[in-house]
Amino acid sequence: MIELYETQRAMRNMRKAAMQRGVVAVLDVGTSKIACLVLRFDGSPRLDAEGIGSMAGQAGFRVIGAATTRSRGVRFGEISAMQETERAIRTAVQAAQKMANIRVDHIIACFSGAGPRSYGLAGSVDLEGNVVTEQDISRVLSACDVPDYGDGREVLHAQPVNFALDHRSGLIDPRGQLGQTLATDMHMLTVDAAAVQNLAHCVKRCDLELAGVASSAYMAGVSSLVEDEQELGAACIDLGGGTAGISIFIKKHMIYADSVRMGGDHVTSDISKGLSVPTATAERIKTFYGGVVATGMDDREMIEIGGDTGDYEHDRRRVSRAELIGIMRPRVEEILEEVRARLDAAGFEHLPSQQIVLTGGGSQIPGLDGLASRILGQQVRLGRPLRVHGLPQAATGAGFASAVGLCLFAANPQDEWWDFDLPVDRYPARSLKRAVKWFKDNW
Repeated sequence: MIELYETQRAMRNMRKAAMQRGVVAVLDVGTSKIACLVLRFDGSPRLDAEGIGSMAGQAGFRVIGAATTRSRGVRFGEISAMQETERAIRTAVQAAQKMANIRVDHIIACFSGAGPRSYGLAGSVDLEGNVVTEQDISRVLSACDVPDYGDGREVLHAQPVNFALDHRSGLIDPRGQLGQTLATDMHMLTVDAAAVQNLAHCVKRCDLELAGVASSAYMAGVSSLVEDEQELGAACIDLGGGTAGISIFIKKHMIYADSVRMGGDHVTSDISKGLSVPTATAERIKTFYGGVVATGMDDREMIEIGGDTGDYEHDRRRVSRAELIGIMRPRVEEILEEVRARLDAAGFEHLPSQQIVLTGGGSQIPGLDGLASRILGQQVRLGRPLRVHGLPQAATGAGFASAVGLCLFAANPQDEWWDFDLPVDRYPARSLKRAVKWFKDNW
């Protein structure tokens, strides 16, 4: 746990250094596309940035470079072919650098997949003085009982979502307040360690420094949910190519995240098999003519499949739109049923607000919101990412929710456990700091 803490601290420090230099890139490594945005920070502190800890109140920024390329070597949100992914990342980063006309050394990356699991931790400590200090927050975060999350897993996010001072709960920032006992609730998200290490290794091979890693589902929620939804409770469903990411927010904090290993590519694959066409043709047909709700008109609307096999009869085939919808709808329903099961397991129905926001490239299928409201619950809307200063028009669609969320996260990160100094008594046994503290206390 100490090594993990140190690596996360090092990445946070690297991010700070990159922001002081004024330029940082964000990279969304997805199954269907890799998007890179280059941000320039203008140095003026944001006054409206809330939150606690050393990171609150960060600078405003504008996007000065953006590029996207087809993702290669990524399956289910995890890297499956290192060379292919490295080439795709290099292509996206170089194109974004060219547009920005500046070189970037540090990137913050996000990815889906890797089997995320959420844990709720609690801890409490008695205060040494009467006033809550930064050191007390470090102590209470370290006092949380970390569960045995298994070998081969790594902590991706560990965020305090609530503080309680004596009998007063729901505090955002307890520092400077008076009390006797400080308690906290922390949300911890673990992922498969190999997936994170592969991503870090791939970024290193591209001659870039990794200044942060985040979960795509979390980033999509940050950019697609409006402030009221984050406050009152809402779920964000990020329908990507290989995975559907789920994140639940309340009180402006993520309290649960998960992912379903199915996405838009599975729908394309079904069309490809059902109509006996190449994947590229199936993707085009899905994009132009796809849908999930058939009407009487769809029996009469014929779609030219096209093709270049040389077999005239085969290439001149036509199917009705109703047939296409008949292929797509069962798979979309299956994905939404899986999402419903995850939301039920998370206890989503107990939240005061049951708003669900669909985002990601897969959410653009016509009629999806109507189908989702039948399967997931009544309050469903399609979400687009927030408008960010300097973002090109081409990058404002739902497919860029994670990339835009990563920009907001880079500028105004939420506090994590490693933003606070680890208390001296949690250091390894032979630590010099521990000895120094003992001398201070006893002489």
